[in-house]
Amino acid sequence: MKIVIVGTAYPYRGGLATFNERLARQFSAEGHDVHIETFTLQYPSFLFPGKTQYSESPAPADLHITRSVNSCNPFNWISIGRKIARMQPDIVVMKFWIPYMAPCLGTIARIVKRHSHAQVVSILDNVIPHEPHFWDKWMIRYFVSSVDRFVAMSESVENDLRLFTSAKPCQLVRHPLYDNFGAPMTKQEAAARLDVDPSKTYLLFFGLIRDYKGLDLLMRAFADKRLDKENIRLVVAGEFYGNEDKYNALLHELRIEPYTLWHTRFIPDEQVRTYFSLADLIVQPYKSATQSGVTQIAYHFSKPMLVTRVGGLPEIVPDGKVGYVTEVSAQAITDALIDFTKSAPERFDKGLAEEKAKYGWDKMTAAIMNEKTA
Repeated sequence: MKIVIVGTAYPYRGGLATFNERLARQFSAEGHDVHIETFTLQYPSFLFPGKTQYSESPAPADLHITRSVNSCNPFNWISIGRKIARMQPDIVVMKFWIPYMAPCLGTIARIVKRHSHAQVVSILDNVIPHEPHFWDKWMIRYFVSSVDRFVAMSESVENDLRLFTSAKPCQLVRHPLYDNFGAPMTKQEAAARLDVDPSKTYLLFFGLIRDYKGLDLLMRAFADKRLDKENIRLVVAGEFYGNEDKYNALLHELRIEPYTLWHTRFIPDEQVRTYFSLADLIVQPYKSATQSGVTQIAYHFSKPMLVTRVGGLPEIVPDGKVGYVTEVSAQAITDALIDFTKSAPERFDKGLAEEKAKYGWDKMTAAIMNEKTA
C-alpha cells in the first residue's frame, strides 16, 4: 500500500516524532511505500513552552520525510491536502494529541478524502487534553468528523472518543514498545557515564516536566523520613514545560537536594538508554494520563515501574506483576517505594518479559490497515 503519515517527524524532536518515525519504519519493513509529511511550523514560538522544538541529531537516512505543513496557515492546509491527494495514497495516518491541531489536520483530511480514494486513520494519544480550554470541544468535533477510523491506545481514550462519535470504528491497540533506543548497558557502565555511584538505588522520573505529571508528588514522597536517603537517589531527567521555580522552591523546602540528581534538559535519543540502564525503578506519579511512551521505554529496558491509578496507566502496568499501581498521593507513592527498597527487584523480571511481548509494532500497523492479528 501507499501510506502517508501527516505529523511530527525530524527535524522535530520528542515522543511524537519518535513514534511516527518508528511507525514508518515498521510499514517499510512490511513492504509498504511510506512517506511522512511533517511541519514547517508545528507550534508558534509563543505556544511552545520548551527551549527548542528541534533535534540536534542527524537526519534519519532511511525515511522519506518532507517538511510542508504549517499548523496555523489555512491556505497551507488546502494546498497540502491537494498535494497528498495527488499522491493517491491508500491510507493517510494522523496522530491526534491536542485540539490545537484539529483545524489543520481536520482540513487536510477533508480535502484528501474529497480528491482521492484514501482512508484517513487517526491514532489517538488523547481526545480530551490534560490541560483543557473552553474551545476544545468544537475543535475535537471538527477533527473527529473528518476521520474514517481510529486507533486508541487506551480504554480511557476510546471512552473519550465515544463522547464525540458512537458510529465510527475504533480499535484498541496499546502503545507499542519503544525499541529504538539501543540495547541496555550495565548499571555500572551507565553510572560511569553519568558519574554517579552504582551501588545506590535509583528512581527515574523521565520526560517533559509538566504539572499533570506529578513530580511534586514524587518529591514529597521521596522526602518521607521512612526512606533511607543514604542508599536511594531520585533522578529527574527531562526539560521543564512549566514553572521551574516552584520545583526549585519545593526542593529546598523538602531538603532533598543531596539525594536528587537534576538533569533538567531535553534528553536526546542517544542518551536515553544511559538513564534507563542506571534506573532501578521508573516512576510516573501522574495526576492525569491516557497512556505513556515512558512505560514502553521501560518495557524495552525491562525496568519495573511505579504508576498512579489514572487513565490508561493501570491497563499497561499490572500491579504486582511489573511494578506498582498506587493512588494519586505522596503517602501511597512512599509506601510503594519502601516496599521496593526492601524487596528483590528481580521478582518483576518474569512479569516484565510476559508483558513486553504484547507490544509489537505489527499490531499497530495491522490495526491501521484494518487487519486482524493473533
